[in-house]
Amino acid sequence: MFLVTLLIINLIFAVIAWVYCKLTSGICKSSRHLVGKTVIVTGANAGIGYETAKDLAERGARVILACRSETRGLAARDQITAATGNTDVHYQNLDLASLKSVRSFADNILKTERRLDVLVNNAGCYASNFEKTEDGLLVDMQSNHFGPFLLTNLLLPLLKSSAPSRIVNVSSVAHMGAVIDFDNLNAEKETKETYSKITVYCNTKMCNILMTVELERQLKGTGVTANALHPGGIATGISAHDRLMQYVLFFLKPYCKTPWEGAQTTIHLAVAPELSDISGRYFRDCREVKPSKQAQDAELARRLWEESERLVKLKTA
Repeated sequence: MFLVTLLIINLIFAVIAWVYCKLTSGICKSSRHLVGKTVIVTGANAGIGYETAKDLAERGARVILACRSETRGLAARDQITAATGNTDVHYQNLDLASLKSVRSFADNILKTERRLDVLVNNAGCYASNFEKTEDGLLVDMQSNHFGPFLLTNLLLPLLKSSAPSRIVNVSSVAHMGAVIDFDNLNAEKETKETYSKITVYCNTKMCNILMTVELERQLKGTGVTANALHPGGIATGISAHDRLMQYVLFFLKPYCKTPWEGAQTTIHLAVAPELSDISGRYFRDCREVKPSKQAQDAELARRLWEESERLVKLKTA
């Protein structure tokens, strides 16, 4: 009898927790259309990137899916077109782990697109091994920060000429665990034995917010806004090669957001009319919240910007 009672209590708590997670999940309520607008979504072939691109296509936008895999990118394009009836959805190759690819993508956009109204820096990876890219940068740091940093800078002229326009940076609550060390930003001090995948991931998410803070300072008066967000806990493929995280997600999956739910804050930042003049902020569940104290450090943000410029060779890009 005791075990049955205990089981019932646990079940009740599980149901309450599930209901709480669903009720507190923010939903974008804006019905704003985007006809005549151009949007780029990185990593749009799956997960919250796909759901974001699909929603923006439903609103009538010209949507460019910036993805590493041609096969998955083209498949996502066809699926979005079929689901929305919007034929102005396009795939273009972009590998954030290659600065050459980033420059090539940006150069093509600047040559072929007349405007860019929203740039969604969504793509990223988690828990890669201790490896450097062809550019000498740590894989996770380049994919999650240095690549998007370079891409954003290269596309700024088009964003400015299309103003009012928006930059949306997908970060994470994981930024709370960041340890920013400018002498170790690219794991200069690390070995395979000391390398921490989780710490590096947290650092990249902190970099996303700090980049947003500095963008707000630099873009004052241009009509271009930049905001960051935490999408929530979502069981997507980003951690597919991390066995421990897969075990954790197996038990937490009932309480995780669906990719559609996880995309809502990104969509909110991309379309909500009331955010037209809001910049440099951090959101969760479609509401502004405060990030960590470190993430609000304007001087830290400025120093990260300068270091990132040096590492991606922005001045020679």
